[in-house]
Amino acid sequence: MNRRRFIRVIGAGGVIVAGSAVGLTRCDRMPAAAIAGWDGPGAGEREPRRWALAHAILAPNPHNMQSWIADIGAPETITLFVDRDRLLPETDPHGRQIVIGCGCFLELLVMALAERGYAADVAVFPDGGGEAGSDLSKPFARIRLRETVDVARDPLFRQIPLRRSNKEPYDAGKPLTSAHAAALAAAYDTGRIPLRFTEMPADLERIRDIAARAMMLEMETPRTHKESIDRVRIGADAIARHRDGIDLNGPMFWWMNRLGLITPESMTTPGTMAWRGGIDYAMGWLNGTPGYGWMTTADNDRVTQLAVGRAYVRLNLQATALGVGMHPNSQALQEYPEMATLRRELLEATGTAEGHTLQMLFRLGYAPPPPPSPRRAPGDIVRA
Repeated sequence: MNRRRFIRVIGAGGVIVAGSAVGLTRCDRMPAAAIAGWDGPGAGEREPRRWALAHAILAPNPHNMQSWIADIGAPETITLFVDRDRLLPETDPHGRQIVIGCGCFLELLVMALAERGYAADVAVFPDGGGEAGSDLSKPFARIRLRETVDVARDPLFRQIPLRRSNKEPYDAGKPLTSAHAAALAAAYDTGRIPLRFTEMPADLERIRDIAARAMMLEMETPRTHKESIDRVRIGADAIARHRDGIDLNGPMFWWMNRLGLITPESMTTPGTMAWRGGIDYAMGWLNGTPGYGWMTTADNDRVTQLAVGRAYVRLNLQATALGVGMHPNSQALQEYPEMATLRRELLEATGTAEGHTLQMLFRLGYAPPPPPSPRRAPGDIVRA
């Protein structure tokens, strides 16, 4: 089930719906306010910290939960916290993926400040809490701003509002070119965070098999599947109300929701059309994956996780500049007990050294860019 393709057959009764015939092709459109932040982030904002935060909030992050709080109460300072009301305790019980998302946010923030002529003196976990397994109650970064004419603008900055996590199937017959692989590798220093790619058929088959089984395991484990479904926003009204999570909108979902075929309850019930549709959608983009990349680290403390996020988003921005699709495929990396066997298989398949951590696994390929995902207003994350 392609989320952007109009449904033609709905329900056991075989109700035929032709979008053009019933005039619903514009039904249930993405609310303009939910994606306004992508169009000229910070437009009209004079305060440089708020302007930069309007760019940072466009960072990729797990389940689009936007788990960030920015305290700007002190002059020329931004103190960043994890929003612990926006965690994923079932699929990300140690908060590793959430911290990676915070690293993405931090990197975009620093880039945006530079664009406004401010050098950012960044202290990560300035009050402690950077050790492995910390409870994330302390700030993950404190930034002191220095206005200067010498700050270097980052050439990737212009890609921020164009960046996407492209969840669609890629052109299976078009693997990543060697020139693009080299350009991606050059986007950040791989000394601390090694980066690898593969388009080899045997490697792809093995990784896709593990990823498919991990996807099914997450969906067949009630508490982990429910965590995702609780964060699904079905239809324009729910999207406008939350402006986060996993968005489903358009004529297909409008009809299915009104016919009772796609609801939170049906999506968590094995055997229903909604549950089966979720599998078909995931397997569609999984099979449409001509290449994978991954990032590993020798350490796995909070400081390292933050650095992974900063490196990953630079990779994503460079991919955007090159016209390369990129999408995290993280199910087999999740650290709840039932996933342990598949996680070990993936470590072996990717050649991850004993004791090292496979931090990110992501799809690579070529496909038209998708529309942006919802974002909350910058003011929603700011504490003054």
